[in-house]
Amino acid sequence: MPSSSIELELDSLKDAVAMALEYAATLGTTGAEVAISKQQGLSVSTRLKEVETVEFNKDGALGITLFRGGCKGSSSTSDLSPEAIRRAVKAADDIAKFTSEDPFNGLADADLMAKHIDDLELYYPHDTPPAELELLAARAEEAALSADARIKNSDGASANAHTGAKVYGNSHGFLNGYVSSRYSLSCVVIGEQDGQMQRDYDYTIARKFSDLWTPETVGLKAAEKTVSRLGARKIATTKLPILFAPDVATGLMGHLIGAISGGSLYRKSSFLQDAIDTQIFPDWFNIAEQPHLKGALASAFYDSEGVATIERNIISQGNLSTYLLTSYSARKLGLTNTGHAGGIYNWTLGHTGQTFDELIKQMDTGLIVTEVMGQGVNGVTGDYSRGAAGFYVENGVVQYPVEEVTIAGNLKDMYRNIVAVAKDRDMRSSIRTGGILLDEMKVAGN
Repeated sequence: MPSSSIELELDSLKDAVAMALEYAATLGTTGAEVAISKQQGLSVSTRLKEVETVEFNKDGALGITLFRGGCKGSSSTSDLSPEAIRRAVKAADDIAKFTSEDPFNGLADADLMAKHIDDLELYYPHDTPPAELELLAARAEEAALSADARIKNSDGASANAHTGAKVYGNSHGFLNGYVSSRYSLSCVVIGEQDGQMQRDYDYTIARKFSDLWTPETVGLKAAEKTVSRLGARKIATTKLPILFAPDVATGLMGHLIGAISGGSLYRKSSFLQDAIDTQIFPDWFNIAEQPHLKGALASAFYDSEGVATIERNIISQGNLSTYLLTSYSARKLGLTNTGHAGGIYNWTLGHTGQTFDELIKQMDTGLIVTEVMGQGVNGVTGDYSRGAAGFYVENGVVQYPVEEVTIAGNLKDMYRNIVAVAKDRDMRSSIRTGGILLDEMKVAGN
């Protein structure tokens, strides 16, 4: 496997982090952490199979945080010369000397640092010249535009290839880095029927270039989704069962992340305050976090503070098993750091055995939600009200597309009243789930 320039830079990035830590140690600070990330990539976008943009990016910076007791100072530099690094370290120390003391500041505890780090197979270099990415995007558009006579226009396609390197070190003696790759292809098209226009899209994303869907698959899926929305109408205001499509269901679970994150909890701005070991989902519902899946999109052996990630149950038989805590939020709450500085790691929802199509039949009469809009979610109360589009179902059969409706409820009730989770999961994000069926929500339409 050929080495890319980002891979060859990894050792020099580790040297830069080590240099910053060594200099920080001479200043009499009580702790230091240094992180650096570098990314490089190529993006090509087309519209109507003609190139619109070709963008190459290569950027990155070193960030350093120093602690003097509970006082904290941070600075950064994109210049990795020894002198520039020393200036950045000195600047962080000067800031720390003049900041207010916060007793909860400081590095994560030394005994929480990751000890065992293997290759998670996150890096697959692939030579992708602009011409190849242009061809992928154009093929996706071609497939979409020729799929159905009602596809009248394209809103563009984009092909992307990116690699990156991350290094983190701190004064506990932890220093590690790794490289990763990510490739993607998306296509957006516009359909028209009886004077009504609709647009939709689809995409593919993978660590490994060869794992991407074919451009024809992306284009055809985008066209099928767009055509299926033509003829959309409102429905009368009512209460209905709701089936969230998999890519919308990930957002439904995303609200859970915010509610159980340390920052929301110590600010007392979460609708799941003091909810550990309480039932918030049905007793069959489970979410497992799997940080060490090889090749997955959200895998890591340690978080952004060097804390080891571990496999754990987030939800076990409907009960909340853990909060998501950094070193700071754990200290504020008097709890244990869970290694979630920087995000979550491959949440996988358990399922109830049905496919998405089987859940449509089980729902009988209700609304499939394929898109939500707006920001109508209150993290403090859990109140949920968002614009939605999708499909009306009667007798287990899709009848017609629906648009310009609002679905409303409260997340506590919505979570408790989940009826089923489909087994055909969407694997394109850090939350891996199938469609989620709720027994009932308010639907505001005509």
